[in-house]
Amino acid sequence: MEIILKEDIKGLGYKNDTVDVKPGYGRNYLIPQGFAIIASVSNRKMIAENIRQAAHKAEKLRQDAEDLAKSIGDVVLEIRTKAGESGKIFGAITALQVSDALAAKGFEIDRKKISFDTQVKNVGEYKVSLDLHKEVQHDVSINVVAE
Repeated sequence: MEIILKEDIKGLGYKNDTVDVKPGYGRNYLIPQGFAIIASVSNRKMIAENIRQAAHKAEKLRQDAEDLAKSIGDVVLEIRTKAGESGKIFGAITALQVSDALAAKGFEIDRKKISFDTQVKNVGEYKVSLDLHKEVQHDVSINVVAE
């Protein structure tokens, strides 16, 4: 089943992308929740017109995302958490904690745009990916230290 996404969905696609999904996923979840519409001829024309009209806005958003990535640069975030003697932390570091650490540095990033390469369950250095825009991804280093 082909659908057109109305908003970014992690792991599936970005707004206005036409993607193939299983019929049940499209009919029972994406369309009723308002995340997608069926990719009919009229809907494709409507989306194409919307994209054409919003092209300059999209360029501005991409440029803002690139500027944000440059301003973040090579920032290393320090996240303090409780850990055992062996360096294993209690629980795991989440996207919310990384988002809060970025906010403390003055960068407002939605937690849904933060993803980890590996689960952070020990004290040490890790890389975190920020999905700032469809075309702009940025990596940030986090340093997990025991309290």
